[in-house]
Amino acid sequence: MRDIFEDIYKSDPIDPMESARRGARPIAKRFFKIVGVGEADGSFGVLLDGKPVRTPARRQLAAPARKLAESIAAEWDAQGEFIDPALMPLTRLANSIIDGVADQPLPVADDIAKFLGSDLVFYRADGPEGLIEKQTEHWDPVVAFARDELGARFILAQGVMFAAQPEEAIAAARAALPADAWRLGAMHSVTSIAGSALIAIALLRGALSPDAAWLAAHVDEDWSMETWGRDELALKRRAYRRAEFDAAACVLALVDT
Repeated sequence: MRDIFEDIYKSDPIDPMESARRGARPIAKRFFKIVGVGEADGSFGVLLDGKPVRTPARRQLAAPARKLAESIAAEWDAQGEFIDPALMPLTRLANSIIDGVADQPLPVADDIAKFLGSDLVFYRADGPEGLIEKQTEHWDPVVAFARDELGARFILAQGVMFAAQPEEAIAAARAALPADAWRLGAMHSVTSIAGSALIAIALLRGALSPDAAWLAAHVDEDWSMETWGRDELALKRRAYRRAEFDAAACVLALVDT
């Protein structure tokens, strides 16, 4: 199966968002009729007219769980006359995981861990009162989760002044990062979108639902839209990010199914 995603994924393989931006345009006419999933050597590969799909690094596009592979295959089956990578966030993320994260998990974990020193949920507004209440509502449960479930006690700050976090808290939270490439790649995507490794860890552990994690990640943005009105271009970018976020949440939910 020829590689039609080659242009998507040439520079930084551990950044699914950048890969997605490069691939957000139709690049080929649909050349297949039947999409399926085949099992081999304990993994489940996407098949187009019975032939395996290859990643940009020429590896098979295959997932460790059937339901996850079926979700990836569904993106291919949903394509119309042209194959549009912008409508295939799960495939893009899978390519990033298979070609990038699997070979270098430690740099990916390091990239996630960097957020633990200045996580979104640590920095609270000093006004207006409505925003303070929203941050408290959505972020305090994440901080409490880190304290009670991870043994990580972080310091909260008001405003934009940097607050150095205890090394033991960072180490305790980092210990919760998964070792397998699929979860790690999905966590990297969620962390990048949310600006918060703790939100990503809470999602991984089931302490937050995908919708709750999304809301926690966008408290400030939602407040701004409610206060100043909605911008159509911003809403389009938000919808694109939500698709990336949902793809990562799908991986976390289905990787064991």
